[in-house]
Amino acid sequence: MKHFISLKDLPSFQEAVNLAKSLKQNPYEFEAQGKRKTLGLLFFNPSLRTRLSTQKAAQQLGFSTMVMNFSNEAWALEFEDGTQMRGIRSEHVREAAAVVSQYCDMVAIRAFASLTDKEQDEAEIVLNSFAKYADIPVINMESATGHPLQALADALTFEEHKTSHRPKVVLTWAPHPKALPHAVGNSFTQMMEFQDADYVITNPEGYDLDKNITKGIPVIHNQEEALKDADFVYAKNWCSYSQYGQILRTDDAWLLTEEKMAQTNNAKFMHCLPIRRNIVAADGVLDSPNALVIEQANNRTFAAQAVLKTLLDHA
Repeated sequence: MKHFISLKDLPSFQEAVNLAKSLKQNPYEFEAQGKRKTLGLLFFNPSLRTRLSTQKAAQQLGFSTMVMNFSNEAWALEFEDGTQMRGIRSEHVREAAAVVSQYCDMVAIRAFASLTDKEQDEAEIVLNSFAKYADIPVINMESATGHPLQALADALTFEEHKTSHRPKVVLTWAPHPKALPHAVGNSFTQMMEFQDADYVITNPEGYDLDKNITKGIPVIHNQEEALKDADFVYAKNWCSYSQYGQILRTDDAWLLTEEKMAQTNNAKFMHCLPIRRNIVAADGVLDSPNALVIEQANNRTFAAQAVLKTLLDHA
């Protein structure tokens, strides 16, 4: 494995889940493997769980870590080749990626979608430019179109809450006052390809995810119908894909409430965090013993650690 850009880069998805599970039991088992190595973490967007969990994961493998926030600590980067750099961008990614490669043994990058240019976002210019010009492994800490570390953590959470029957898993769109990317929904859907489960997506008209990702998956535009008999309910907002970047509705008809959860099979509630209480899900849902959101956040460390160790193993 040269880079970790998406779940498909893993040599074996199930082995990665098993490794994450094992590392959770013994986090320092391979502490010597990353000794005298450095992980750089570059953030083009804010982070809480991703930053802390990835740093902790690296430290548990013996890495040193360096963190840089590009929003206020670094030169603005140019990503276009052949451009005459007369504007506000002071450094080209060609040099930046090459320089980072001198200081770090791996680099992890977080760069959200602009939600203004679908073609540019789907080209994953930031992540792919670093992968092209750096000569060290590049790790996706959430990009324009995917959040594979979150999806791997979610798979570990499923592993820890296995049902005795083939479970029904529902990804439900939820309201939000801001336009949010499709990254979590995309990677969660890709992760579900590896699960032995009945998977359903529910969202309002106009909010269908990219059909290249949801191909063959039932998409139901009636939330209450979709939630019936669910064993796991994963709530997440995303903006319109067909009317790219747009918010088509702001009402709370899709707010996940205790009454809606009562229609499920005593379902576990999941969300990647951060979550807006009483916008995405009601207090009673989040504070229920069936809410797994803190467990998911904890599992982010071991998902990241499994990815880092796999990259070390394949170096």
